[in-house]
Amino acid sequence: MRSHRVIEDPSTARDRRADPVRQHIEVFTEQLIGLGYARSTIREHVQLLHRFDRWLARHRVGLADLDDTRLSAFLQARQTRHHTRRHGGVSLLRQFLRHLRAVGAVPSPTPVLDVSPRGPLERAYRQYLRAERGLCATTIDNYLTVCHHFLQERLDEAQSVGSLTAVDISAFVRGHARDRGPATAKMMVTALRAMFRFLFQRGDITIDLRAAVPTVPDWRLASIPKTIAPGDVERLLRACDVKTVTGRRDRAVLLLLARLGLRAGEVVALELDDIHWRAGEITIRGKKGLRHDRFPLPAEVGRALATYLRRDRPASASRHVFLCRRAPRRAFANRGAVSTIVRRALRRADLHPPVRGAHLLRHSLATHMLRRGASFAEIGEVLRHRAPSSTEIYAKVDLDRLRAVVQPWPETGGVR
Repeated sequence: MRSHRVIEDPSTARDRRADPVRQHIEVFTEQLIGLGYARSTIREHVQLLHRFDRWLARHRVGLADLDDTRLSAFLQARQTRHHTRRHGGVSLLRQFLRHLRAVGAVPSPTPVLDVSPRGPLERAYRQYLRAERGLCATTIDNYLTVCHHFLQERLDEAQSVGSLTAVDISAFVRGHARDRGPATAKMMVTALRAMFRFLFQRGDITIDLRAAVPTVPDWRLASIPKTIAPGDVERLLRACDVKTVTGRRDRAVLLLLARLGLRAGEVVALELDDIHWRAGEITIRGKKGLRHDRFPLPAEVGRALATYLRRDRPASASRHVFLCRRAPRRAFANRGAVSTIVRRALRRADLHPPVRGAHLLRHSLATHMLRRGASFAEIGEVLRHRAPSSTEIYAKVDLDRLRAVVQPWPETGGVR
């Protein structure tokens, strides 16, 4: 498809220069073409946008007055009149509104600032976590949520953080830890310690209250990592139909997980420049985006990636390696997309492990390495663990070595 003129509403061509909305529709249509939408889909989208344009004209709504409320009013009126479903229209028009805001044609909504006394503190804390701690956006949001709930619950509007005590901290942790899983509860106390470190460094509190944050029991070694046998890993890989575009893409993703032990987020973050073909290496971006590790690229993985990139990857301005098969053809939205690929492959292979996420293959790689004689240091290097303690969980899966060190049960009084 070479031009949007092929799908343009002919009745509106003569008014293109007179109507700024229609000019934006033309540019937006070109973007839809670049995102890989089908010709018929683009035609339907353009028709809906022209109807929206006419509705704006009838209600005398200019671009400066366009917002989400008027967008919803148009969709509601259209649904009532034509009894149509709203989902597709909502997605398209919101995308169009984001485009108008991006090019400056429509003013962006004014952010609602927290005018409470804690608002400036929370904004400063966000900046601290980003600039000084180097945390990723998801972790920052989690920490700020804990901070907001704690301050809202333990302080009145008139109180300052300087009035906080160890009793407040203990009461908050006891009240909320029991309602959360172990991992979430541990994150909560970690977030509290980070917040009190920040407050103490700023001088908002005169006593470092980090020691007053209770420790949440974390039995990291209580469970055995869920894995599948090496033969099942190969069965999983064979379940990908390499005669199809989706099958070749999914096999490349699964090989990165199974051979290199990548996390799902690391697969999502992988970019074209991270693959160094001449050197036979691959750069893996850390979770926080601040540390990159470079590893040898196995030939099997390299061939799968090369096949996908040459034959199957859609044309896109995105630098991410893996893109969605269906329009809009852009990078995976999050790591959940990778776990979905794993779950579908497990179903095709008729495998039913208790855990079906992307981490299953990472654990399986580590376990296979251990049983073949690799040391914990070697496993930690492959999995890119920052601390040796992160690799200790795999000690429990080496049953042969455990049998060698197990002590006989003591016999007492003739009773075994």
